[in-house]
Amino acid sequence: MKLLHIDSGILGENSVTRHLSAAVVADWKKRQPGLKVTYRDLASNPIGHLTGSHLMAASGEGVSLELRNDLAEGNKALEEFLEADVVVVGAPMYNFSVPSQLKAWIDRIAVKGKTFRYTERGPEGLAGGKKVIIASSRGGFYNKENGLAAIDHQEPYLRAVFGFLGVTDVDFVRTEGVAVSPEQKQQAIGNAERAIAQGDFAKAA
Repeated sequence: MKLLHIDSGILGENSVTRHLSAAVVADWKKRQPGLKVTYRDLASNPIGHLTGSHLMAASGEGVSLELRNDLAEGNKALEEFLEADVVVVGAPMYNFSVPSQLKAWIDRIAVKGKTFRYTERGPEGLAGGKKVIIASSRGGFYNKENGLAAIDHQEPYLRAVFGFLGVTDVDFVRTEGVAVSPEQKQQAIGNAERAIAQGDFAKAA
């Protein structure tokens, strides 16, 4: 079994999602002896953002060495995703959405003919059969009760993206309110850690 571990938090050792994603991977290693893990740190080794040059480079003519290398790295990221049975993503909320580094990675794995295709019946995901676990962290609380659910463009976006690619088995391990107070942060992390240990991510919500 192959697991792809993605981190996108920019706070290094202070990143909550890095801590949680590492805990998820450690739990999978315990449960799946012989698990092969591929790690990609999008903050320290970012993938270049998609540009028109990337889209126009299919012919291979007039492509600079720099762009050729960037395309190769994007293809490598795509192959890592396609080969993985399990994908663990550390995805903090930044300004109501995901880090731009994570968006750049998504743009390299959302490839027509590879992970989705268009048909007469609408789009069809081609990357099904995987399990995706997203370690999510938010500074505040985003729910219907406080009226902030409408500006949550992090978790709904990630669920929609992976669903579009055909992945229906998507779980979230969530920490909310980590910027409210040190006490709330520790409580949220503790709840998430217990949920990971129990394999019950719904309890981390």
